[in-house]
Amino acid sequence: MTGRVAGKVAFITGAARGQGRAHALRLAEEGADIIAIDIEEQVEGVPYATATAADLQETVRQVEALDRRIIAETADVRDLARLEEVVAKGVAELGRLDIVAGNAGIDIVGPWQTMTPEIVRTTIDINLIGVWNSVMASLPHILAGGRGGSIVLTSSANGLKAGPFNMAYNMAKYGVTGMAKSFAMELAKDNIRVNSVHPGGVDTPMAQGILNVPDSGFTQGQKENPNLFGMLSQWIPGSMPPREISNAVLFLASDESTWVTGHALAVDGGMTQY
Repeated sequence: MTGRVAGKVAFITGAARGQGRAHALRLAEEGADIIAIDIEEQVEGVPYATATAADLQETVRQVEALDRRIIAETADVRDLARLEEVVAKGVAELGRLDIVAGNAGIDIVGPWQTMTPEIVRTTIDINLIGVWNSVMASLPHILAGGRGGSIVLTSSANGLKAGPFNMAYNMAKYGVTGMAKSFAMELAKDNIRVNSVHPGGVDTPMAQGILNVPDSGFTQGQKENPNLFGMLSQWIPGSMPPREISNAVLFLASDESTWVTGHALAVDGGMTQY
């Protein structure tokens, strides 16, 4: 077996579609077996359709077509006990855990006055606490292996530069950036590297859902404060394929980055540089 992560096992959250599915496929292409989770019901307050069990099964089909093993379960990242159960099952079947890709997330956009307590709580619980839960469910198994490992947390360009009309999301993604650095400091002695990746505009069901909702939060914000839309400018034109983010995750998961930790890697076409 050959590949940049050959023989390793990766736990990926939000793996049913979009970036999470792309991560599962990219790591599987390079020799990893996969533990995959995603939600199976509509997330409250989210204006676009969230993932389904059928979406997750399609990820399973595509990974198995690459001749890699995959353990896939529906789970909500807000439920730490459930994540612990799924990761333990995956490790029992696949034998180890080396890589974590904390990718699951939502986005509910709109001007500040539309950010209800429920929107803020749901966004923080999934995009920040859910990432923490994913790491906490994984660390005992990585430590038990004694080989070190790599944890890659999906923040956002909005975790380095706040985006307009996206307050709850900005709050959560800045938190993920700080979380990655905090874990990186404390886990370095165990040879566990922790980095964050910061996507810009990626062509995913989430992004398309946000943009295509009639009278979306972005539309409301643009009407009220059009000058802020310049904050979303990127230098490379077009919409980024999810695989571009997966290539960054693969690098950070592989032994090519053994001295990279605590780093915030922007893959955003220059958005955070403007």
